[in-house]
Amino acid sequence: MQRCSETIGTIAAALAKAQGELVNPERTLTATVRSPFPREDPKTFRYASLASGLDIIRKSLGANEIATVQTTAIDREAGLIHLTTLLAHASGEWISSTWPVCTIGETAAPHRMGAALTYARRYALFALVGIAGEDDPDAPDLSAEPSPPPGPLKAPNITRKLHNGTLHQPSQLGSIPSAALREQMLAEITEIADSDALAMWIHRRMRDKNRLTNADARAVEEACERLLGVHCDDIVGPIPHPIGPSPPRDLKDTPTLLDAAPTPESGRQTVRPLTKPLRRRSKAHLAFVAAQPCLICQRTPCDAHHLKFAQPKALGRKVSDEFTVPLCRAHHRDLHRHGNEAAWWANLKLAPLEVAKELWRNDPAHTFPSSYDGPQTPAGATP
Repeated sequence: MQRCSETIGTIAAALAKAQGELVNPERTLTATVRSPFPREDPKTFRYASLASGLDIIRKSLGANEIATVQTTAIDREAGLIHLTTLLAHASGEWISSTWPVCTIGETAAPHRMGAALTYARRYALFALVGIAGEDDPDAPDLSAEPSPPPGPLKAPNITRKLHNGTLHQPSQLGSIPSAALREQMLAEITEIADSDALAMWIHRRMRDKNRLTNADARAVEEACERLLGVHCDDIVGPIPHPIGPSPPRDLKDTPTLLDAAPTPESGRQTVRPLTKPLRRRSKAHLAFVAAQPCLICQRTPCDAHHLKFAQPKALGRKVSDEFTVPLCRAHHRDLHRHGNEAAWWANLKLAPLEVAKELWRNDPAHTFPSSYDGPQTPAGATP
């Protein structure tokens, strides 16, 4: 942004005389700009240092009664640090321009902020007085040697760049800023009330945690692990298992992993493989379950909800229809939005597997022997 005094006639005349004496500083330094695309080669250009440009500018402008002033200011609303470059004439007239330097967060890394400030000072001052401090990147470098003829294409070495951590790695804070950020994060962790809020906090603050030193990051991780352990104990600890010791089961109905047993011939142990879980399908039973009132609010109509934790997961296959309970549409949607089905049922103090067992037993479409005890809960299932 450019600003000036009410009149600039005197300073404009003096600046015009000074520009007639100004020369471009010698470009003695070389910069390399790496392309974010792996197939593009890095580009280089020559530029003049800020010190060499100041020597030329001060001499010419001082002879014409023009002073240069460069100051910084913090814009808290935009979250930026601005550099203001001012040309002031002895008559009181002035011309200034403002250049954004970096974000306020970069103050935690003084070296990076200093490099950005030097870059901004050089560009702003050279542009305001009208000299060129670097090569024109749009024009070809005629003095450069001709490039060799194109040869066979080589695959870019992307693996090395990814493994040495040069891509997408946040800058690490110093020891003092890291300790301050660590204390702030630990204070936030102590105010978290449940495991869901902890997961949201970790998702939001993961990038900040990665900027900490190794010791500070480990302290934050241990605090999260302790808090997660407390909430897991609160959820899982007091919940009684609704199913008692399972009676002897038929291998045709429920898969189990047999204990290794020695063979009488060789005395060595043999292990039998797991059998696939049996997934029964019964449209009549689903209709019978849907006709029952909601397990929670006793409203109708209902959906036949399959208890996902009743059997091991299978690609694209639901659990057996015998593990279904009635839920109204509102509670059915609420369960799916929650995500953690076992915790959802535990919060309601209900044992859905017991209900599914009774519904399967009392379905009029089924006929069972007198000794039938309903569907059995597979090993490892959680109510």
